[in-house]
Amino acid sequence: MLIKTHVLARASIWVLAGAVGGVSAAPADIGEAFVVQQAKGAPTVSVGGTVIPYKEVTLAAQLPGRIKHLAGIEGDAFKKGDLLVSLDDRELLANRQSIIAQIGSADAQLRNAGVQYSREMWSPQSRNAPGGMGMPNLFDQMFTRPMEDFVGERSRGAERGADLYASGTRIAQAQNSIYQLQAEIQALDAKLRDARSIAPFDGVIVKKFIEAGDTVQPGQPLLKFADVEYQQVVVDVPARLRPGLQEGMMLQGELDVQHQRVPLRVAQIFPMADPQRHTVTVKFDLPQGVSEPGMYAKVLIPDFGAPARANPVIPATAIRYNGSLPGVYVLDDSGNPQLRLIRVGEQVSGGFTTVLSGLRAGERVLANPGPGLSAAWGTAPAPAAAPAPSR
Repeated sequence: MLIKTHVLARASIWVLAGAVGGVSAAPADIGEAFVVQQAKGAPTVSVGGTVIPYKEVTLAAQLPGRIKHLAGIEGDAFKKGDLLVSLDDRELLANRQSIIAQIGSADAQLRNAGVQYSREMWSPQSRNAPGGMGMPNLFDQMFTRPMEDFVGERSRGAERGADLYASGTRIAQAQNSIYQLQAEIQALDAKLRDARSIAPFDGVIVKKFIEAGDTVQPGQPLLKFADVEYQQVVVDVPARLRPGLQEGMMLQGELDVQHQRVPLRVAQIFPMADPQRHTVTVKFDLPQGVSEPGMYAKVLIPDFGAPARANPVIPATAIRYNGSLPGVYVLDDSGNPQLRLIRVGEQVSGGFTTVLSGLRAGERVLANPGPGLSAAWGTAPAPAAAPAPSR
């Protein structure tokens, strides 16, 4: 008589009762038995990785100085543009005031040079008497200068041109002084900005390296700031598994906390493999709020280069964890359950999980061990591994 039928994505499993030995009564209060079936498909490889923030930056000191302000500690959240760390900038501000005063002096020199240039334009010095009063000055203007011009010993046009050029040079020098001081102001403003570390995006402080009052040097790390709302799993995937991955494809992952299974999306595949380890770095997007940065995670990656093999399939409820070691209760010929450690694979539809090692098809396991089950049943030896198919 047919008891129950479940159809998986890659295999039809479940059992016939009676002669086939499907679901049968086990000892009282320990649950019902399930005959291990097989699901055919591409084998998967479990590769470990680390949960990382979607974005993370390390803010470092750009100037030497003393820490004047530290916004918070690890775990404190800030918005984009908030002040995180600032250095004592009183010396920089004093230098800035000094340069502003120098700009004022240079501006006064520029105005004076402009006035002198206008004076030379409208009242050239070359026309004025070199000095003296009364009759000597009048004699010079009436007789000496005309005679000099007549004999060619003096050119008033050349003298006026030289005076105008000198006045223009003083104007240019005053303007260049102002430009130079303005550039120094811009450099000081850049240093003042470097004395303040601003949050580049919404996030939290994940690690701080300094305290208020510490003295820092350029290049010294101040704190790590990260966006932990979105997280990823970074994995070094063996190069032979790289052809089976494409950006955007969905895979299964397992978190270290409570062995939670979550869907993962391939977010980024690095273009170059590590020449020493022969691995390719791959990043997978995690669902929001399922883990924390730094946690361990596993990704089940299909190995399309390996020959297809049939993996045993059992209900996910049959798996019990002793610490981080998964195991199932296998019924022996007498119907007594014994604990056996297994290596789990990926989850499939219908609430089933594939088993990579530790079980073979035809064995009976407890589908949902009941409260009456005790660890005193012992541990069953794992079956001999089947020979690998030839390539």
